[in-house]
Amino acid sequence: METPGYTTLTRQSGLTREMQVIANNIANASTTGFRREGVVFSEYIARLEDEPSLSMAYANARQVDLSQAGLSHTGGTFDLGLQGEGFFLIATPEGERLTRAGAFTASGEGVLVTQDGHAVLDAGGAPVPVPFGARTVSVAPDGTISADGQPVAQIGVWRPVDPLTLQHQTGTMFAADDVEPVETPVIRQGFLEDSNVQPVSEIARMIAVQRAYELGQKFLDNEDQRQRTVIQTLGR
Repeated sequence: METPGYTTLTRQSGLTREMQVIANNIANASTTGFRREGVVFSEYIARLEDEPSLSMAYANARQVDLSQAGLSHTGGTFDLGLQGEGFFLIATPEGERLTRAGAFTASGEGVLVTQDGHAVLDAGGAPVPVPFGARTVSVAPDGTISADGQPVAQIGVWRPVDPLTLQHQTGTMFAADDVEPVETPVIRQGFLEDSNVQPVSEIARMIAVQRAYELGQKFLDNEDQRQRTVIQTLGR
């Protein structure tokens, strides 16, 4: 295969990856706390011996959209929606993870957990206790949990030190190289944050990517036909 073919194939591979990301965004347009993702294209230069260098597309990096989504009122005691920057920090078997999905509950052990049973961590990185038998439990905007009017813990709100290290793991969970506490968090009790995916925009982007892929495929078909014609002509 000649250089134009390799260049086009790398572009096609990147467009396929972007299509997969867009499809995942659309599938999670109604997922609580989901963060939209995009694909970052860059240029990769390959050195060739005794020939000009080869420029190819490189699209392995994903960009997480951290823009605020709307908050939906649920009235749940442990439904917590974040406004502004930051994530909840949770403990999983694979390590600490960040999430904006705040649909929590009290476990049988008396700690605040996610729907998957992962402990939510406080401002010091320890599990958040939830007292048994409390008549009323309130959560202040700064994350302070009070049971029957008495403060018992403060839910931590954290952010990645370097947002570029934020890596999507599974569902609505992210990993980061290093995290730090948000100084002035805003937590809304009885609310859940929606997905920040805009379905119409994602569908429009999907159409654009599909058209770009079809143009690349047409170029490859034409290039293949050109090479076949040359071979047939020279073979006569």
